[in-house]
Amino acid sequence: MSIKGKAYIVGAYEHPTRKAPDKSVAQLHAESAKGALEDAGLTLADVDGYFCAGDAPGLGVLNMVDYLGLKLRHVDSTETGGSSYLVHVAHAAQAIAAGKCNVALITLAGRPRSEGSSGTKPRNWGNNLPDQPFEAPFSPLTVNSYAMVAMRHMYEYGTTAEQLAWIKVAASHHAQHNPNAMLREVVTVDDVLNSPMISDPLRKLDCCVVSDGGGALIVARPEIAAKLNRPKVKVLGAGEFVKGQMGGHVDLSWSAAKFSGAAAFAEAGVTPADIKYASIYDSFTITVLMQLEDLGFCKKGDGGKFVMDGNLISGVGKLPFNTDGGGLCNNHPANRGGITKVIEAVRQLRGEAHPAVQVKNCDLAVAQGMGGLLGSRHGSATLILERE
Repeated sequence: MSIKGKAYIVGAYEHPTRKAPDKSVAQLHAESAKGALEDAGLTLADVDGYFCAGDAPGLGVLNMVDYLGLKLRHVDSTETGGSSYLVHVAHAAQAIAAGKCNVALITLAGRPRSEGSSGTKPRNWGNNLPDQPFEAPFSPLTVNSYAMVAMRHMYEYGTTAEQLAWIKVAASHHAQHNPNAMLREVVTVDDVLNSPMISDPLRKLDCCVVSDGGGALIVARPEIAAKLNRPKVKVLGAGEFVKGQMGGHVDLSWSAAKFSGAAAFAEAGVTPADIKYASIYDSFTITVLMQLEDLGFCKKGDGGKFVMDGNLISGVGKLPFNTDGGGLCNNHPANRGGITKVIEAVRQLRGEAHPAVQVKNCDLAVAQGMGGLLGSRHGSATLILERE
């Protein structure tokens, strides 16, 4: 069953907090939910479907439903890391199309900055993981997993550190207009190249920020969306894919976006050439470059050339991306930036982005999420959204 046109994103809210030592994770979820519902013109009483992932405290859905006082017909706690929330939009649309719910609430929140989380230390994924005996002895970290992919891309295709730096430069040009962004200073390619090396070839400015905060989305049935006094953002297509070690046949040259993107574009009936704005998951600069290639915005290996010379800067380049500053400059709540990618895409389609970065005649956007480790196992989710 296709979800094309079966659901609309009617509410979106990004929590303005970047450091919240005085708030619990549940409170950040609740405040984000409140913001998205107010944006949509709805209340908690209208919500009959709820979606959350591993960032939710305790038993996730069970604890948050109780905390929020929700009365539901449908729940979903799909977990694919930072891409979970794009999967949730697709699953909410599927549930709505199947008659399982009418109004779905999706929330994300976390406090990694207050809790001292960093990509330079091993993440606690828990014990008894099936991959642990094979990988733990080599001390994999978030940052060196992505650095390994970057190094391979450089070896395979001649990609340079300067080309990767252009992604950070573009994000910084956008972040200067976002009062909530953690890093608002515009940087140059030289600034990126002169920043400290973290894991060769990735430097400090190739890495995303660590922030507290959260966000929420409201997905609703078309008949409900038609009654709300908000610009209409239609879900046109969606795709999801998980890439692992593939039984030892490891190929670092492609990401799961290769398949999630193809599915989303096929369902939507559009091509990358039709897209006016792109929200691309940006945990690291290499993450952006890989996804741009795998989504079909350029040929495999041409990502470095594609991002150069401001091609991702709104008003300058051909493909404006992450006009809120993205994870590289704005925020990366709960070490999961997927929901913010959808939020900024919604802003662009509504014409509500900052005037300095608002894309003219923005009627078609892609939101792309990535979760897990690019160098080992990760999930990808792609949404195609349209302004009606």
